[in-house]
Amino acid sequence: MIGKLALSAALLCGVALPAHAQTLGLRLILVGDSTMAPRSGYGNALCQSLDQLACLNLARGGRSSKSYRAEGLWASVLTLLREGGHCDLVLIQFGHNDQPGKPKRSTDLATEFGPNLTAYVQEARALGAHPVLLTPLTRRTFVQGELQNDLRPWAQATLHVAATLDVPVIDLNALSAASVQAMGQAEADTLAMAPPQFDRTHLGRKGAALFAGQVRQGLLTLHPELRPALADAP
Repeated sequence: MIGKLALSAALLCGVALPAHAQTLGLRLILVGDSTMAPRSGYGNALCQSLDQLACLNLARGGRSSKSYRAEGLWASVLTLLREGGHCDLVLIQFGHNDQPGKPKRSTDLATEFGPNLTAYVQEARALGAHPVLLTPLTRRTFVQGELQNDLRPWAQATLHVAATLDVPVIDLNALSAASVQAMGQAEADTLAMAPPQFDRTHLGRKGAALFAGQVRQGLLTLHPELRPALADAP
């Protein structure tokens, strides 16, 4: 009997069943910055909520769309994609460290950021993977009751790449900003890491759970074929 995981992999990757049912496995690979990374982001919480999938959180703090490649981290992802025997979903989220003022990390929004994302998508697809772009998670600072979503231009650039390449996208920036705006500053501060690590960018357990849930729902909306594999997940 074909299991739910094999069925979902077959639907996503377009392979025949039952020939590949025992060999093809779904795998989620996370690529991004500290707001997705272990300990400071939502990525591990996302992996835990998708416990029927192999999930590798390869996001790293302080990285931009430029430095993630320059440091060889993307090359490691490509090596994984060449392994075979997997149906890979690659979630890609950058923006925070692409903003101006960060030496060796910043990128020009008009001429570099979009092309960098384009290259990630094209290279993942060339190896048979299924990339999904995410717009950058909002920061959580308010001025006179209004959330200062200074990452929206990078979100718009991500959406443009997604539309141009016809690649699935989750507008996490819009989803997270709406949630945070509705909370107000005091409640939004409860999403942060505990002092002395407190800031209004990174996430504690509560924030990680909230935004992991938004990404999980976004994935299921984009790829409803995953629902059979995730039907028993929380």
